[in-house]
Amino acid sequence: MKTDYNQQKSLPPELYDEDYFLSACEGFDEFKLTHGSQLSPRLQKSLEYANIEPGMKVLDIGCGRGEIVSACSKLGAYTYGIDYAPAAVNISRISDESNNQVSLADAKRLPFPQHYFDRVLMLDVVEHLFPWELEMTFQQVFRVLKHDGLMIIHTAPNAWYDLYAYPFVRLFRIIVGQGHLYPANPRALNVSVNIDVHVNEQSALSMWLNLRKSGFHSKVWLDSPGLNRNESLLLSIIRKFLFGSPPFRWFFQREVFAVARRKAMP
Repeated sequence: MKTDYNQQKSLPPELYDEDYFLSACEGFDEFKLTHGSQLSPRLQKSLEYANIEPGMKVLDIGCGRGEIVSACSKLGAYTYGIDYAPAAVNISRISDESNNQVSLADAKRLPFPQHYFDRVLMLDVVEHLFPWELEMTFQQVFRVLKHDGLMIIHTAPNAWYDLYAYPFVRLFRIIVGQGHLYPANPRALNVSVNIDVHVNEQSALSMWLNLRKSGFHSKVWLDSPGLNRNESLLLSIIRKFLFGSPPFRWFFQREVFAVARRKAMP
């Protein structure tokens, strides 16, 4: 039975106000300290995977504050940013010193022609899209991406961490007297607003399956860039083992990255 997308719900854009982008959205510390000229380790790593070259056409879906749009422009790309939250578009236009184009638009209905972009970036967006929205968005990316183009994805947290690893992490922290920092709901860890806006967290496996279903060849992996902790030697050894050894790393690594390419047309 065909899904009637018109009857499906979406998160209201009002949830993403200026306060969200400046105090909760990934990279806000670096943005406020450097006015957007420095990216967080996760965003910087994602941009490196894109291998952007001068003259490329790049689309940043869910551009947020606009620092990725500016960074791509500095690499010589013709960059477009879209977001469905008016607050994001306002912040991007104020902070962007280049001539990039930032506009209010829906990722499920991209206002661009077929095969237009060399790169499409979706950084910390997937987890905010309901499954039906993600399917439509991937269909749109498939349409606007050139045959040799790439889509770069970062999403967090790894859903398997929340489901399987976090209960053990929280129990350990409770035992060592740090339980107050680890709420029962893992979505409230560090940023409580994620309880309301994280509606579709992914594991590496589910991310790969979603991309395959939408017609992409992809490489999907887990990582934790910028993870610098002041901890005991014993805890550091335990963390290195859990983060580096399969199958444990499939559950304890919290960041999901993907590079996806359109499948060749028959």
